[in-house]
Amino acid sequence: MGQEILPPSGGDDDNIQPVDLKAALEQRYLAYALSTIMHRALPDVRDGLKPVHRRIVYAMNEMGLRPTSAFRKCAKIVGEVMGNYHPHGDQSIYDALARLAQDFSQRYTLVNGQGNFGNIDGDSPAAMRYTESKMTAVSELLLEGIDQDAVDFRDTYDESNSEPVVLPGAFPNLLANGSSGIAVGMATSIPSHNAHELCDAALHLIKHPDATVEKLVEFIPGPDFPTGGIIIDSRDSIIESYRTGRGGFRVRAKWQTEDLGRGGYQIVVTEIPFQVQKSRLIEKIAELLIARKLPLLEDIRDESAEDIRIVLVPKSRSVDPTILMESMFKLTELESRFPLNMNVLSMGRIPKVMALNEVLKEWLDHRREVLQRRSRFRLAAIDKRLEILGGLLIAYLNIDEVIRIIREEDEPKPVMMARWDLTDNQVEAILNMRLRALRKLEEFEIRKEFDELTKEKSEIEALLASDDKQWQTVAWEIGEVKKKFAKATEVGRRRTEFAEAPEADEEAIQQAMIEKEPITVVISEKGWIRALKGHISDTATLTFKEGDGLKVAFPAQTTDKILIVTTGGKAFTLGGDKLPGGRGHGEPLRIMVDMDNDQAVLTAFVHDPTRKQLIVSTAGNGFVVPEAELVANTRKGKQIMNVALPEETQLLVPVSGDHVAVVGENRKLLVFPLAQVPEMSRGKGVRLQRYKDGGISDVRCFAISDGLVWEDSAGRTFTKNKDELAEWLGDRASAGRTVPKGFPRSGKFAG
Repeated sequence: MGQEILPPSGGDDDNIQPVDLKAALEQRYLAYALSTIMHRALPDVRDGLKPVHRRIVYAMNEMGLRPTSAFRKCAKIVGEVMGNYHPHGDQSIYDALARLAQDFSQRYTLVNGQGNFGNIDGDSPAAMRYTESKMTAVSELLLEGIDQDAVDFRDTYDESNSEPVVLPGAFPNLLANGSSGIAVGMATSIPSHNAHELCDAALHLIKHPDATVEKLVEFIPGPDFPTGGIIIDSRDSIIESYRTGRGGFRVRAKWQTEDLGRGGYQIVVTEIPFQVQKSRLIEKIAELLIARKLPLLEDIRDESAEDIRIVLVPKSRSVDPTILMESMFKLTELESRFPLNMNVLSMGRIPKVMALNEVLKEWLDHRREVLQRRSRFRLAAIDKRLEILGGLLIAYLNIDEVIRIIREEDEPKPVMMARWDLTDNQVEAILNMRLRALRKLEEFEIRKEFDELTKEKSEIEALLASDDKQWQTVAWEIGEVKKKFAKATEVGRRRTEFAEAPEADEEAIQQAMIEKEPITVVISEKGWIRALKGHISDTATLTFKEGDGLKVAFPAQTTDKILIVTTGGKAFTLGGDKLPGGRGHGEPLRIMVDMDNDQAVLTAFVHDPTRKQLIVSTAGNGFVVPEAELVANTRKGKQIMNVALPEETQLLVPVSGDHVAVVGENRKLLVFPLAQVPEMSRGKGVRLQRYKDGGISDVRCFAISDGLVWEDSAGRTFTKNKDELAEWLGDRASAGRTVPKGFPRSGKFAG
């Protein structure tokens, strides 16, 4: 900071203190960040709840809204929460309450809602004055023992009441229901899991505290979303996510085909990924349909009622359903990624990213602490009761004397305390005893209760003295939860399945995402490219910029890959659907690919992966290259032939037959077997024909059995059969002999 600036004097400035702005901002922002992290956005690892949810559940408990009680208006509950525990907006509290009641948001709902609590289409819940709610069995489990000193309490915001710091949490809520939130500088995102599997993993962890994440994943194979779906991640990536506490899960919609007879079918989607709004998903698919981005899809219909049923109609019965769905997964939210970031409050204080085993361990430690606290609370209650029962038994044994003291003494209390060495509590209990309790039977009941409590006391003391017994009890409690939410029950069954993504052909999927239309690709001498709609046979009508002309034009489809080879020996690939339209003169190729300025387009054609090409330089070097090797996936292209100026790549001809005919600028012809030319993916090539001066003029591949064919400038066709070619047959790199009579003056095989 520079020089300290004081406020202008004048008025009452006794209380104005200059403050260093940087320090003030740091201090206040830190306070805000901590409050957001601790009291708003991150859940506690022990009960899996953020403060607002904890306060809602606790307030409902205080209002007596048990699962067996009647429903109460949500407005009443929200008012109670806001007035007593959570001084924030009523709408934000109601939103949190409504979410706890949504079975498509919560795997195990904490609130049982009656009325409109929103739906999977993204519609909002009805206003809180219309809806009603109460607790569910899960909430009851979370609160079990709250009145038995199981957890610490703290003052509420206005110190007029107290609230629990954390709930006892007999249910593994953090992982079972998941959580998501954005704090300052950190966020959390935890998917929901299956309670049965969590209990199994916790029981294993009690027996084997050092169990690895790999072992726990045998019990918990992955998330279990309320909306089902299919997880397509590999087991290794799931283990890695759980080990580090960071990662993600790819979730796909569940679909099947429905036979419509006569070979026709339709696809029905019955489950969509978690947190995807159905109406928005269908809108997006409809938009893609209109934009012609889904050429395999004819129509989409939403036939959902209670269950989800989205019908996808294919363009024709010949469409492969797997390829159609793979293209849908690529373009729409039918596949989405749910991030995993297990950033939680450890010990209720420290925000940190935890692994799966650490989260479960901390929950188990909390359960054990709750057990110890409840046991000590019960022990104190038993001690108190035993003290009173002891006093009552003394009174029964000396009942006549007790009655005499009460009748005759002005202050019977101290007299009785001195006479039988009783405590204050014991005498109070005796004095409060009713006359009808003087029956003999009552004494028998007291003795029985005394014995039972003594036995229970010794059991609790034994429990508190033994770690093993404590863990056994925790395991028994978890076993009870497991029974309640077993996979055999409707609420406990696993909803999300696991599958490998089907091995579909990437090429086919790419093609499926492009509308197939005929085009004519036109490239000018100066390297301008365009794609005209339809197949145009007459190229004479094409117009070009001044001083430019036609280099190459050929028919193609929008789904084709267009290969462009330059004089510098480089190959580039462009999608037929990505080419500029036929209006005007198109666009310069150099904008679309990184072509060097000293290179020009040699040729362009539609890619055929089954074909091979013979590539030849001006110096007469060449080699065979499979067309698949010419495909380049980047703007930079792929260097195929190594040439350095003044040498250039001059010819590219399709490979066919078994022989090669080469003619030089010196009008000498050489024919040799194709087998003598090597096949390579990149290189300089080998000498095809030897020249004293000049270079190559033309080359052609042919089958010797069919003979060598050429056309002269007048369009006449000449054929030389094998015997007639005998004098030109030789080995690669020979000089060859002068061309036969009738060979075109241009030195080209095609006139």
